[in-house]
Amino acid sequence: MENQNPDYAYQNVVQIEESSLSKRYLANVFIWMFVALGISAFVAFAFYSSASLLSIIVDPNLHRLTGLGKIAIFAPIIFSFVISFGFNRISYPTLLGLFIAYAVAIGVSLSIIGLIYTAGSIFGVFLSSALVFGIMAIAGYTTTMDLTKFGSILIVLFFGAFIVSAVNYFLGSAQIQYILSFIFVAIMVGLTAYYMQALKRIGAGIEYGSQDSKKLVLIGAYVLYTTFINLFMSMLSIFGNKK
Repeated sequence: MENQNPDYAYQNVVQIEESSLSKRYLANVFIWMFVALGISAFVAFAFYSSASLLSIIVDPNLHRLTGLGKIAIFAPIIFSFVISFGFNRISYPTLLGLFIAYAVAIGVSLSIIGLIYTAGSIFGVFLSSALVFGIMAIAGYTTTMDLTKFGSILIVLFFGAFIVSAVNYFLGSAQIQYILSFIFVAIMVGLTAYYMQALKRIGAGIEYGSQDSKKLVLIGAYVLYTTFINLFMSMLSIFGNKK
C-alpha cells in the first residue's frame, strides 16, 4: 500500500541527503589521510636509505639522536597542538601547509624505526594495524550506539597515558613503556570507532564549497592519520622484531 504521509517522504529524503554528504566528506578525509601516509612513507624511506640524511638525526658514531633528531621526534607534537588549537584562527592554505609539514615530521621520526626493527616485522605490523584500523573504522561508521561518552573517556585516558609516556622518556623504563604500548593500542582501537562516528556526523552537517568545509576535511584526515600512526607505533612496540 502506498504511503501518503508527506513527513515520511521528507524524512527519507533528508536521510538520503545526509548519507550522501557523509560519504562524500569521509571520502575526501580518507584521500587526504592516504596523502599524508604517502608523504610520511616517502620521507621515512628517503632518510633511512640515505646515510647523509640519516646522520642529521642519528649520530653514526654514538648511535643516538642528535639535537636535530630530538627536535624531529618532538616536532609532531608541536604541530599537533598548533593544528588542534589553531583550527579556527588559521586559513585553509596555512592549515594545509601545517598538515603537510606534520606528515613530513612524522616521516622523519618513522625513519628511525628502520634502525630498530626488521623490515619484515615493520611491514607485517603495518598490515596488521591497517586491518585493525579498517575493522574499527567500519564498526564506528555502521554502529547505531552513541559513542560520545565512550570517546570522551578514551580521550582522557589517552592524555593520561601520554603524560606518563613523556615522563618515562626521561626515566627510560622499558617495562613501563611496554605496558603503555598495550594501553595505547586499546585506546587507539576504541578512538578509531569513536572518531569515525563523529566524522560521519560532521559530514552530514557541513556545507561544501566553503573554506570551513575544506578545513574540516583536513582536520578529519589529521585525526584519523594520527590515530593510525599511534596504533601502528604501539603495535610495533609490542609485536615488532628488533634487530
